[in-house]
Amino acid sequence: MKKLVLLLIVSILVLAQGSPANATSAIQQTKGTFEDKFRQLDETLPTPNVYRTAGGEPGERYWQQRADYQIKVRLDEKKRRLDAEQTIVYHNNSPYRLKFIWVQLDQNIFKQDSMAERTATFSSTPNIDLDGIDRPARISLNQLRRQQFISDNELGFEIKQVTDSKGRKLDFVVVGTKMRIDLPEALKSGERLEFGIDFGFNIVEEDAVNARSGYEHFPDDAREGGNDIFLLAQWYPRVTAYTDYEAWTNKEFLGRGEFTMEFGDFEVEITVPADHIVSATGVLQNPRDVLTRTQRDRLEQARKADRPVFVVTPEEALENEKEGTNKVKTWRFEAENVRDFAWASSRKFIWDAQGYQQGGEIQPEVMAMSFYPKEGGDLWQKYSTASVIHTMEVYSRFSFDYPYPTSQSVNGPVGGMEYPMITFNGPRTELQEDGTRTYSLAEKRFLIGVVIHEIGHIYFPMIVNSDERQWTWMDEGLNSFLDGVAGREWDPNIPWGVEARGIIDYMKSTNQVPIMTQSDSVLNLGPNAYTKPAVALNILREVIMGRELFDYAFREYAQRWMFKRPTPADFFRTMEEASGIDLDWFWRGWFYSTDHVDISLERVYKLRMDTENPDIDWQRRREEEANKPTSLFVQRNQAEGRKTWVELNPDIRDFHDENDRFTVTNKQRNAYQSFLEKLEPWERRVFERAVAEDKNYYVLEFENVGGLVMPILLHMTYADGTSEDMYIAAEIWRRNAKQVNKLIVTDKEVVQFSVDPNWETADVDISNNYYPRRIIPSRIEAFKFERSMDHIRRDLMQDSKTELKTKDEAQEQN
Repeated sequence: MKKLVLLLIVSILVLAQGSPANATSAIQQTKGTFEDKFRQLDETLPTPNVYRTAGGEPGERYWQQRADYQIKVRLDEKKRRLDAEQTIVYHNNSPYRLKFIWVQLDQNIFKQDSMAERTATFSSTPNIDLDGIDRPARISLNQLRRQQFISDNELGFEIKQVTDSKGRKLDFVVVGTKMRIDLPEALKSGERLEFGIDFGFNIVEEDAVNARSGYEHFPDDAREGGNDIFLLAQWYPRVTAYTDYEAWTNKEFLGRGEFTMEFGDFEVEITVPADHIVSATGVLQNPRDVLTRTQRDRLEQARKADRPVFVVTPEEALENEKEGTNKVKTWRFEAENVRDFAWASSRKFIWDAQGYQQGGEIQPEVMAMSFYPKEGGDLWQKYSTASVIHTMEVYSRFSFDYPYPTSQSVNGPVGGMEYPMITFNGPRTELQEDGTRTYSLAEKRFLIGVVIHEIGHIYFPMIVNSDERQWTWMDEGLNSFLDGVAGREWDPNIPWGVEARGIIDYMKSTNQVPIMTQSDSVLNLGPNAYTKPAVALNILREVIMGRELFDYAFREYAQRWMFKRPTPADFFRTMEEASGIDLDWFWRGWFYSTDHVDISLERVYKLRMDTENPDIDWQRRREEEANKPTSLFVQRNQAEGRKTWVELNPDIRDFHDENDRFTVTNKQRNAYQSFLEKLEPWERRVFERAVAEDKNYYVLEFENVGGLVMPILLHMTYADGTSEDMYIAAEIWRRNAKQVNKLIVTDKEVVQFSVDPNWETADVDISNNYYPRRIIPSRIEAFKFERSMDHIRRDLMQDSKTELKTKDEAQEQN
């Protein structure tokens, strides 16, 4: 099997031929209620083979394909159209013969008859209330705008021809966002194929269709007709990945699940209006043809600068905005060993740059650069390139030296998107009434955060080349974890969203699916693919493994799979092998289930060891009895002045009136001596030591309410005001995942126990984390109650409809 299969609550991932697809169902608990949360993942993960080892490494026969591109592309600014010719050299490094080649045509997603458009759902429905009033369905103006733009424009790729290296036409078939090229002869293992594709397409307006790329129009610029920023990605037919675990990765592009590509070298010639500035994957090869002498000097100066240097100043960019030209320039870029190529072009661009001296052997210097219009303003000038450099400094510590010569941040209509050496980022300044520009704290944080996140993606998945179409969390989750590290090292006061407390609401919600779910089927992509895996990794680092072990294992994973194609199994296995810690329970709980963390401290029993010495034990019992509250009956009789029979008849007394039931007898003392004499020498030493130390014994009863097994982070507060932390590993749940008792022995008296007091494990209910229980502070807000009876009736009807709908859904599930 190639796809992710969910069987009830168990996710079975099969990544290679010969994997035990029914292994989980073959092992069943048929007696009792025992649930093994620590069952090994071997039955779920693919069987190791010569391509991928049991330790998570590339195997001795690991292979991956390669595709090199030569592209000549022309931007028609007035028509907002691209036309291009490309030559692809495809290297078949697999052990298999290929009768055809699959190519991705991502622009076809915007066609009216695409699968994405035809299967798009609509959430709003009409409603008729109790009074018979028709409440219409609602459609946003953005939705209408998208629908109108797609219907008014011819969108998607125009494939003009496909030819072999001798110019002969090759047969091809377009299937949605994919194209199959049929080969006259099968491409054998070790051979390479050269073929060409001539193509073109009309560029979408990004704001209209909410795409990953496109153009943005600025009608208010001084130039007649305004100006555009063009962000071009998924802009050329790209060879589909062919892998050892899935063969052709030919799942339709529906918009959410991103991409997985083959590495290769690119030579790209980009012809644009002569007053445009171009940013692209790779290194500019002809600066003398497209830059002025002054701009080239500034670029050279930036290599050793301590702060970003303008290559194109704000004043120069503003002048460019005012005029247009019929002339063109061709920018030539080359990029080595990248999995994709993207670019941006506009006459509006300001360009700043600063060299990052990382000192690596492969790439000692990186040019960090930013391209942005005047709308980016002071915000981009201060923080964009600085954020690029900060990201590389932090990420390289966790993975490897940045291996490319450039790292770029480009402002445009896309909120945030990543490609090799180039990222698209959206935040801008706001124009004030006096003509100046400013930015809010939120916009500042957004820019820093999105640049860190998108530049981080150059590491994951642009270098560690995971399959984004299938497993979004492998790039978004890992990257969100690391951008949280980089973000907190920038400014810990910014809420970066990787702390455990940030995922609690999602963890306890019913509207979720396991992390190990294919991208297009995920219900809530943000918390599922970004936040939850990021929080999980943060907990793994800070709570379970510790920083030293985690950082070593994570760096090992990154370096093993640098410029290769890892799967989830490779990540899971590497983290375990490099750290020496069995984490199957963790992957199973956090990634394969929708359980949540809720460990309740239900009860605490304080015990004290009996000394067996009646002179000691009976005195203790006398004190315990004295500390019990007096009977309410007795209290009220005393208050009324009622005398007891004993008090009224003092002349009638005996031994038992003079001595209570805790008085020790010689018989009891003799029994104590007999008990000691019967003990073995070692037993007597142990017993007498325990009696002499007189420690406090506490039995803590824990209940796993949420179902997700986790370590118990226990905090003990003593009567003398001191406190102590105790870490209890998750393996305490191995024999009973629902309820366990733990004996705690202390020298000092404990006045309070608490579980996870610093909110480190994403425990969704802190009210049951304390013993004795605490009053949990919260808020209350006053409001003015002004609802009419009609509103009340309508709300009651809506509540009843919701209840009926819930019942219907439950019946369908049953």
